[in-house]
Amino acid sequence: MSNLFDRVKKHPYYVAFLKDAWPYITGAILLSVFQIVTLAVTGNPWGVSAVFANWGAWLYRLAGGVVDKWYYFAGEGTPGSLALLERGILKDAGTWRNVGIIVGALFATLIASGFKFKKIKSWRQVIAAVLGGLLMGYGARIGFGCNIGAFYSGIASLSLSGWVFGAFLFVGAIIGSKLLVKYFM
Repeated sequence: MSNLFDRVKKHPYYVAFLKDAWPYITGAILLSVFQIVTLAVTGNPWGVSAVFANWGAWLYRLAGGVVDKWYYFAGEGTPGSLALLERGILKDAGTWRNVGIIVGALFATLIASGFKFKKIKSWRQVIAAVLGGLLMGYGARIGFGCNIGAFYSGIASLSLSGWVFGAFLFVGAIIGSKLLVKYFM
């Protein structure tokens, strides 16, 4: 069996499609196709972070909490919907897209033999990762979108807000990188 895996890993198609990095243009084309399919099937542009708010509400309700009066879920025209919460987590297209992204990323890493546990070099790394994740999540929710929903879908919808988001995303990445190197590396 090991011999079979060794032969598969040396096959040119495996190397070209699964082992080597894809060109950026291929990623851009695939993202564009996924955006078009998502818009056509669901009637909404592709987004990721709103689903996390729904997951949090589902978990909160599971623990006995009430979200019916929260502005986010209060009524028509608000980003969240009580009808969506009533349907359940498994009947939400966004849930399946997010799970697909997570599982797909893990699968791609596994088949490219890129998965490995790394030793934590310092607690500063852990603090930087947790702080960065919290700030990104908070920013995505107050900005009503992450880099996919606000930036990518915004530009694809010919919205000025997508370009503004992109400019500040670029500036934020530069500032964040400098802070990361100065305080956490």
